[in-house]
Amino acid sequence: MSPSAVELRDITKRFPGVVANDEVDLTVERGSVHALLGENGAGKTTLMNVLYGLYEPTSGTVVVDGQERVFDSPRDAIDAGVGMIHQHFMLVDPMTVTENITLGNEPRKFGGLSVDRERAREEVVELSERYGFDVDPDARVADVSVGVQQRVEILKALYRGADVLILDEPTAVLTPQEVDDLFAVLDELTEQGKTIIFITHKLGEAMTAADDITVLRDGENVGTVTAADTTREELAELMVGREVLLDVERPPTEFGETVLDVSDLAVTDDRGVRAVDGLSFSVREGEIFGIAGVDGNGQRELVEAVTGLHTPEAGTIRFEGEDVSDRSRRERIDAGLSYIPEDRQEQGLVMEYDLVENAILGSQHAPPYARNGRIDWDEAGEHAESVVSEYDVRPPDPRTEAESLSGGNQQKFVVGRELKRDPTLLVAAHPTRGVDVGSIEFIHERLLSLRSQGVAVLLVSSKLEEVQALSDRLAVIYEGEFVDTVDPDRTTEEELGLLMAGERPDDGTTPETAAADAGTDGGTRSGGGGTRSGGDEQ
Repeated sequence: MSPSAVELRDITKRFPGVVANDEVDLTVERGSVHALLGENGAGKTTLMNVLYGLYEPTSGTVVVDGQERVFDSPRDAIDAGVGMIHQHFMLVDPMTVTENITLGNEPRKFGGLSVDRERAREEVVELSERYGFDVDPDARVADVSVGVQQRVEILKALYRGADVLILDEPTAVLTPQEVDDLFAVLDELTEQGKTIIFITHKLGEAMTAADDITVLRDGENVGTVTAADTTREELAELMVGREVLLDVERPPTEFGETVLDVSDLAVTDDRGVRAVDGLSFSVREGEIFGIAGVDGNGQRELVEAVTGLHTPEAGTIRFEGEDVSDRSRRERIDAGLSYIPEDRQEQGLVMEYDLVENAILGSQHAPPYARNGRIDWDEAGEHAESVVSEYDVRPPDPRTEAESLSGGNQQKFVVGRELKRDPTLLVAAHPTRGVDVGSIEFIHERLLSLRSQGVAVLLVSSKLEEVQALSDRLAVIYEGEFVDTVDPDRTTEEELGLLMAGERPDDGTTPETAAADAGTDGGTRSGGGGTRSGGDEQ
């Protein structure tokens, strides 16, 4: 009997004050897809970084293909046949697909004096055909879709001889169709003997794509199950240690006055290219207006214009009837606008500050945190403690620096801070990005609670299940324009996926009539019968 592809035996990894992995055992069979599931801070990525040679374990043994290994660097792991595809791709945009795949390992000619470009291209074409990958070897990476870029990353690892592939949150930026394509790719790879380990917090995709699922909680392996024999509820309880509500219940509500009114908005990006082109929409009291789309289609520029971080090129933004198009971010905060940013590290936190300092960002000039021009640190400390406690931020120490928290815990802290501002309008850009199933449940409940209190919510998310379950109206954005505005309760995930890819409806429906059908008359909404499934995003 051949040995397992990977065995991790009693892996412990300690950082100062933190045990990230605590005597973790993991066995991954050759030719299988194995999902590594867990909450934020559970130790998933740390464990895989040990396997990939980015971290040296404090104790324990790494076994690959039956041989004990000691990896001092990723190069050692690659030499042993282990490759890793990170959530944020490591590609050079101006270079071609072939150049990216062979970079650092190019075939040479003339005694090694020159790169053999023709041979490199032939090798990439042969590799692509062997695994059934549809990629253009001559295309610039900057010009291909995110799904194709991911395939390029996988081919790059295969080109270097990887037999074990680690994928970190591989579906984070893909459309539903691209997710299906990825799962087909994983099937093809395993059929040809490759072994896949993928890190995820999405229950549905783990059950769909994996043969076996290992759940980590608080740095420990709490169980390995066969995907075909488990349920979402069982996995959620293993992850969180309690029963988790997986369905989003959006009850009926009465919409009030218009809070946000955007007219003919045009916004350019940092390169001077128009990223938002003539958008018009409104959000009312007690309404969640959702915007779905693949990242990079103008969502960021739209959100930054609404929140005061980016000056629009044209158009008008009205907040509670007042034109705020040229108002500062601080003025908008003072007026009652809260903002959960897309990039928590760049726009949500000052990474070198502790949580007490970060808790009052944007409000450090106003009571109750400022008195007579001086910050009341006792008040700020109490506020930070309330955010940390209420939103289960780990470690639960307000004096912890933001940079020492995991990404998911950073996200929970930012969400907590913004929701505790008591906003009139909440702009939430990817509010559950990178957080676990328990935190997703909690954040969804808070968004719906704000809705019931009459708060207007502008929700931007690339997670279809999330934005479809929470939104009263749903607009799909593509290349800076709304392709359509639909009733999320009457639209399928497949239809939304096509809209996200830029395919406009062919039934003659315009965004304006679709918006009218979706209930823009200020009346009462049924909430789609009350219950919608959170689906794979859970």
